[in-house]
Amino acid sequence: MPYPKFTMPAEWTPHDAVWTAWPHDADQWLEGLEEPRRALMAMVAAIVDGGRGERVELLVRDKADEAKARLLLGSAASGVHFRHGKYGDVWLRDTGPIFVTRAGELSAARFGFDGWGGKYVMEGDPEVAARVLAWTGVRGACWDLVLEGGAIEVDGEGMLMTTRQCLLGPVRNPTLDAEAIEARLRWALGVEKIIWLDQGLLNDHTDGHIDTLARFVAPGVVACMEPASDDPNRDAMQSIIDDLEAAKLEVVTVPSPGAVEDAAGNLMPASYMNFYIANTVVVVPTYGVDADSAAVHAIGAMFPTRRVIGLPGKAVVVGGGAFHCCTQQQPSLASLSR
Repeated sequence: MPYPKFTMPAEWTPHDAVWTAWPHDADQWLEGLEEPRRALMAMVAAIVDGGRGERVELLVRDKADEAKARLLLGSAASGVHFRHGKYGDVWLRDTGPIFVTRAGELSAARFGFDGWGGKYVMEGDPEVAARVLAWTGVRGACWDLVLEGGAIEVDGEGMLMTTRQCLLGPVRNPTLDAEAIEARLRWALGVEKIIWLDQGLLNDHTDGHIDTLARFVAPGVVACMEPASDDPNRDAMQSIIDDLEAAKLEVVTVPSPGAVEDAAGNLMPASYMNFYIANTVVVVPTYGVDADSAAVHAIGAMFPTRRVIGLPGKAVVVGGGAFHCCTQQQPSLASLSR
């Protein structure tokens, strides 16, 4: 009798830990490191949740970084395990391994990483996934597919979402067509149905990662953003809604933040969809705009058993993503029957 496939659990299933990192590469943070560090350590403290949440595994380069992080974390540092080593920067969703499970067993899928299509190549990033697995003692399979974790979203019941812009673009996997990519995703992550959306947000560093566009909040239920009439991403957001409804998914919406600009006046790929679902809380990025409160409230209604927290995320988006992009969950085997 063949062994059952490993599958990628939905993010709302319990975690043993979450992996993230301390921001340090000044070249990636054009408005400075202080605010993204404050924002991300606030995220870490929220996830620790006074010891009620999940353990945070925080990558730092050295003892000096650890000391700075501890200062910002305060009492939350007791829920953090500091890991010293080389890494590019904070984007563990994309550079870390993707943990998968089957009955009584934890493994991981490791994919090729090329610095987001060669745009942001940082020393140490290609080795992060292997280093995380060495620390955890988890064994994993390597797949001949360039894939960042933020490019996929699963409901834990056999369904996966991604975008054509990212996975079918000309850079990451130029020799693979949709059929070949789907075959690899099915085997690596144990999924059955794959839903392709089209385009991402304007000025998105990641070429259309799904975790800024649409997120599963329950099996077969997807959250996305409803654009305002003057939203610069109105057409892309409406197309997402139309495609999700055509796929016979239940769609729930939150407001869009609209046009959010950096200090130089450039449009940012700001999204409320880049939230992280932790064991006891959901951490939602906010942008200092009118829609913040309504968006946090709407996401809160989707997770009635968790506390939903809005934290300033604009300084993090300057570097290319928000809270989901910086986190990679490690599932708890004890809670999984598969």
